[in-house]
Amino acid sequence: MSHAVFVTGAVGFIGSHVSEALLARGDRVFGFDNFDPFYDRRIKERNLASLSADPAFSFLEGDIRDASALARWGEGIPPDALIHLAAKAGVRPSVADPVGYADVNVHGTIRLLEWARERKVPKVLFASSSSVYGGNTKVPFSEDDFVDHPVSPYAATKKAGELLCHTYCHLYGMSVAALRFFTVYGPRQRPEMAIHKFTRRILEGKVIDLYGDGSSRRDYTYIEDIVAGVLGALTAPPGYRVYNLGESATISLSELVALIEKACGKPAVRRFKPPQPGDVPVTYADISLARKEIGYDPRTPIELGITRFIEWYRNEATTGPT
Repeated sequence: MSHAVFVTGAVGFIGSHVSEALLARGDRVFGFDNFDPFYDRRIKERNLASLSADPAFSFLEGDIRDASALARWGEGIPPDALIHLAAKAGVRPSVADPVGYADVNVHGTIRLLEWARERKVPKVLFASSSSVYGGNTKVPFSEDDFVDHPVSPYAATKKAGELLCHTYCHLYGMSVAALRFFTVYGPRQRPEMAIHKFTRRILEGKVIDLYGDGSSRRDYTYIEDIVAGVLGALTAPPGYRVYNLGESATISLSELVALIEKACGKPAVRRFKPPQPGDVPVTYADISLARKEIGYDPRTPIELGITRFIEWYRNEATTGPT
């Protein structure tokens, strides 16, 4: 049975993959994106062109803070679900622009929740982040851990979004699942993210900056696994839910660079710098709840994911903007 699924951030990294997967299973997808100038617009335009080849995809360019644009989005079509992925992304840039991040990520999210309430959307998914765990030292991170000590404006806006989702669930009976993504990577990854940036600079023979001593650890999650988790969350039990979507394995920064060097067949030129404000020493997902309730089952170890990413990157480098 076909569903009408509305996706914000639909032509970004995660959004374009989620939209493709929804179309592949026969859903109608209504995309919304503002082409934020955070990176080259042409990258999203290529994603849009690919999605638009499917007649079941329709798109509106607009800002999630703009109520009039939202009012026009899929007008007259009753939504079966809203997947809210649009946001100003990134921990480090948020330290330089806390007001901008709060405006888009908090103001924009409550606009979307109000839109969903008015349209009587039966299921809402909200893209949260592992950054809400802050500097928590108990690992792996569990959904019922205390997360009231974010260490970056980005993390604080994601925690605020979760609180707004809970409020709308409580007041209006809306079913909402907040998905805490753990460092998503893979084809079409944003160019400023570590794996993409390291790959580009290693292949170009340029210096890569490593913040800290290389011992910080991350739970990197391959895009196909994240997409499976997002689609699974559309079947989450009613009410308010929070799920970790990670690979549930960690790798140090030094080990990650070594993997990329091996896959590129070139050595990295490393330059160590002090840790940056907002960075945390470790992220590590306990995914037992997502396994149990939405059938989440990540299957892509970092070694395989890096190989796939670099194959994509080499191909893209010869065909268009990366």
